Amino acid sequence: MTPAPVSDIIDAKPLAILGDSITTDHISPAGSIKADSPAGKWLMEHQVNKADFNSYGARRGHHDVMMRGTFANIRIKNEMVPGIEGGMSRYGAEVMPIFDAAMKHKADGTPLVVIAGKEYGTGSSRDWAAKGTNLLGVRAVIVESFERIHRSNLVGMGVLPLQFQDGDTRETLGLTGDDTFTITGVADLKPRQTVTVNVIRADGSSFSFDTLCRIDTANEVEYFMNGGILHSSLAAGAPGAGPPRPGQAADPFPRFCAPGCPSPPRPGRAGPPPLLQPRRARWSASATSGSMTKKSAP
Repeated sequence: MTPAPVSDIIDAKPLAILGDSITTDHISPAGSIKADSPAGKWLMEHQVNKADFNSYGARRGHHDVMMRGTFANIRIKNEMVPGIEGGMSRYGAEVMPIFDAAMKHKADGTPLVVIAGKEYGTGSSRDWAAKGTNLLGVRAVIVESFERIHRSNLVGMGVLPLQFQDGDTRETLGLTGDDTFTITGVADLKPRQTVTVNVIRADGSSFSFDTLCRIDTANEVEYFMNGGILHSSLAAGAPGAGPPRPGQAADPFPRFCAPGCPSPPRPGRAGPPPLLQPRRARWSASATSGSMTKKSAP
């Protein structure tokens, strides 16, 4: 598999402009699914009753639900739609759920950016906070500071993390939802280099500001250039997933195996490891006294 080369980010529009301390639960909530949310509407369109919606956390293996739940936290405040709380954004002048706006931009072929303040991605390490961001078409996240694991997860999903420099913030620069962002030289990025972001205002005026590329290591550059860590693994040939690369010894204990493939024996063991059966307690009633007797099973 050969991933498509990364490209410059041209004429991107903001999907969300957010404040400080945006948590992974703001980005990818785990709570209940509302009937009027994009995820709730999708479930009802597929004959799922409201009583059976469950939660985003319970449906985290379903990408159709989870991408519709990205930025859908009922407490998130997008500065593009002042006075409105919840996962809303704008497409032109029309206010709509963030997912719907992202899909309209995607249909137009318009890349997206997210802009925020300090401590972006704080809280639990939630993988869908980065996966959902990627699936919505967000190419870059520009913030004052990142939580370290979420920053790494964004790189692993092929999303460019950029950090404001020299005291710049979304507020000092006056960034709005009507601005257009262009970032060039993406294919030649180096760890922690300065990246210039060019902005065009709605009135046609333009300016630029410098950011710090928060791809911090050479390995992360490789992941990003391949579109994320999964694409990098597939491109390189994950150990055990196929024939070894030139100069690479075959993995004697593959970590990836076709369904039904038996595990190879380990040194000193004749065959695959036996199934582990936890000890469990069995209770039986005494025929004479009616009392319960605990018996330990091997």
